[in-house]
Amino acid sequence: MNTFKLRVLAAEKPLYEGDCVSLVIPTIRGQYGIQAMHYNMTAAIVPGMLRLTPPEGEVIVAAISEGLVKVEDNKVLILVDTAERPEEIDENRARRSAEAAEEALLQKKSIHDYQAAQAKMARAISRLRVKRSRSINN
Repeated sequence: MNTFKLRVLAAEKPLYEGDCVSLVIPTIRGQYGIQAMHYNMTAAIVPGMLRLTPPEGEVIVAAISEGLVKVEDNKVLILVDTAERPEEIDENRARRSAEAAEEALLQKKSIHDYQAAQAKMARAISRLRVKRSRSINN
């Protein structure tokens, strides 16, 4: 089984550091998969669900915020503002955040406020998806 070195670092704490068999991340162009010996690249990450498979085989999922991914010489570095596993997500809080973002989108204030509300909505939705994916798989 071919692996690569993976580091997923959030501002508050690392999410994962070790060998990885496969990785799927949300990018501005959609879901992007990475496996061993991937070509060197960098890309922007958008809020969404990260899925990684370590050599042990147990898939790890997390809600991640915006950030960057760098692939170089069979090593992958992911830098994001936040990364939360399903058990760390408060579903009620995420739902309230999505509702507040939806209300802000409807108010149509400045373009900056609108973009901030869109980002908040994307993060809340990704957190809810990750939380629910854990419920479905258990």
